[in-house]
Amino acid sequence: MNEIVANDRLGAFCRDTHVEVVGASDGPLQGLTFAVKDIYDIAGHRTGFGSPDWLRTHGPAARTAPAVQGLLDAGAHLIGKTHTDELTWSLTGENAHYGAPVNVNAPGRVTGGSSSGSASAVAAGVVDFAVGSDTGGSVRLPASFCGILGIRPTHGRIPLDGVCPLAPSFDTCGWFARDADILQRVGRTLLCDNAPAPPPGRLLIAQDALEIAGETVVNALRPTFDK
Repeated sequence: MNEIVANDRLGAFCRDTHVEVVGASDGPLQGLTFAVKDIYDIAGHRTGFGSPDWLRTHGPAARTAPAVQGLLDAGAHLIGKTHTDELTWSLTGENAHYGAPVNVNAPGRVTGGSSSGSASAVAAGVVDFAVGSDTGGSVRLPASFCGILGIRPTHGRIPLDGVCPLAPSFDTCGWFARDADILQRVGRTLLCDNAPAPPPGRLLIAQDALEIAGETVVNALRPTFDK
């Protein structure tokens, strides 16, 4: 067990299902560290799904979830698995078996869930980014509560093979970062998209919304409007 997980005071990292994997020696994510919600399979290791009963009744995974493998192949280093609400069935981040991770940006408040440990670890600066999942807000809500960046991509855009399901018609793979550049780099890898974003063909400006937003926001957006 590495020093980060051994000295974890956030309650963010799993000990019963701990795993660490060194990523490729080269790639767009070379040298970045990440953690992964304990619903993603890692070959040769058990997946806990936030539940001691699930952990007890399921054996080691035969292969690593493609989403995680893609990050490793891109050069990122996995340092551990992170806690989740039991069976990902909540939005608070509180697990009756493993407790609630610390929200460093709002002490005494919950992290939100179910990707609680991933959000906690990123907010505290322990890892560069972390993988979660979002079915009904399980990335978006903890990102908001912890004051970090988080994204839920289009459903079906990232394969969920080797990921414990909650509601397959809604489940998505999402991720957290503190830095927008890292958030984008991880997205390029997970979405298998290295092409520059195409310019919009048409821009609709909601004048009433801009009036509410105020002059500071309008001035920040004006260069885009004028293109």
